[in-house]
Amino acid sequence: MTKMFRNEEAGRSMVEMLGVLAIVGVLSIGGISGYSKAMAKYKVNKTLDQISMLVTNIRSTFGNQNSYAGLSNTTAVTYELVDTDMSHNTASTLKSAYNGTVTISTADDNLAFTIKYQGVPKGACASIASSNWGDSAASGLVSIAIKGSSEVTHKWADSTNKLPIPFGTAASECSSDNANEITWKYY
Repeated sequence: MTKMFRNEEAGRSMVEMLGVLAIVGVLSIGGISGYSKAMAKYKVNKTLDQISMLVTNIRSTFGNQNSYAGLSNTTAVTYELVDTDMSHNTASTLKSAYNGTVTISTADDNLAFTIKYQGVPKGACASIASSNWGDSAASGLVSIAIKGSSEVTHKWADSTNKLPIPFGTAASECSSDNANEITWKYY
């Protein structure tokens, strides 16, 4: 008599399934790590673009005047000088890519303006502060102040804290938390 049913099982063994799950886990961790690095780089680049755009827009809007009188967050939003990604709830509140506060204001009896980014993480702080913001005082950049564990202002003519800021110097001046503040001053 022939057997009508076979006792053979088809499929994967438990060991094979555990191997597949281990491979998927390793690939997932690598993907998450790569995504985190890509997002960090995106935020640095977004901030660099925002600052460059703000400086260009402010200088071109106020270029025919002898001062930056009246420049503020509200004015910058009203005259569409800021990236729409920066506007947050009200015209007077601006947020950076790191969700920190951005403040635009006048300085030196309205002859200069400042852009202040608060809540910048350490790695981003060093990258942003040490970026090429101009080759000389002719670029209009007066100073960059980094406020980490202490506050250090870099200027073109300063022999100790000179512009441009080397990456290592910026990294040592930025604190290890996410409460760093960078302020650019332009004429």
